[in-house]
Amino acid sequence: MPHSEPVAAPVLPPPASPDPARRRLRLAQFVLVLFHVTGLLGLGLSADPSFYLQFVPLNLLLTAALLLAFDRHSPAPMFGWFALTVMLVGYGVEVVGVRTGLLFGSYDYGTTLGPRLLGVPVIIGLNWLILTYLAGGLAQRLPLPPLARALLAAVLMVGLDVCIEPVAVHFGWWQWRFDVIPLRNFQGWFAVSFILQVYLNRSQVQAGRNPLVPFVYMLQLLFFFGLGWLIR
Repeated sequence: MPHSEPVAAPVLPPPASPDPARRRLRLAQFVLVLFHVTGLLGLGLSADPSFYLQFVPLNLLLTAALLLAFDRHSPAPMFGWFALTVMLVGYGVEVVGVRTGLLFGSYDYGTTLGPRLLGVPVIIGLNWLILTYLAGGLAQRLPLPPLARALLAAVLMVGLDVCIEPVAVHFGWWQWRFDVIPLRNFQGWFAVSFILQVYLNRSQVQAGRNPLVPFVYMLQLLFFFGLGWLIR
């Protein structure tokens, strides 16, 4: 009887460990969804939303921190100058807007968004940075010439503002004279947004390569659209 050698069991490769970068992305997405869903339910369904309103600035800071932490392709010095410039410009136009009514119409800020300087919450510059970065990042993902990209990004910013306005007025983040959101607001938003997007396109900021950009933009859009539907 011929002798046969025992057949060795195949050696299976060890299971691949999850990509650390993908794990971090999923964790950031989970945290953002958790905060936004909590805010959506708390503000939209609570009989007394004041408890949840106090966390609005925190949610804005958290969103900015997680979003910008995933910018791995923009040169650090250029990104720093870009962020500072956009925040200063955004804050500056709000000061002009509140004091003159020329840019966006006649409006005033409440106290929900935190400490104010010259009648404008200090954190509002960060909001301009987030929206500029998100809209510009989405437009950078498309094969468009710079001018068309800036126009598209400005439209995306105005579209998000359309969803934000009813929510902001309802909860007293800011208030319009005669309780009417003027068309001038959206025209002013488009003009300022377009200028900031042109600046983004001429900088070396690679917002389009940030994997969190599409997720955060859609999350913001769904949050304000859903909250606007709940409170109407």
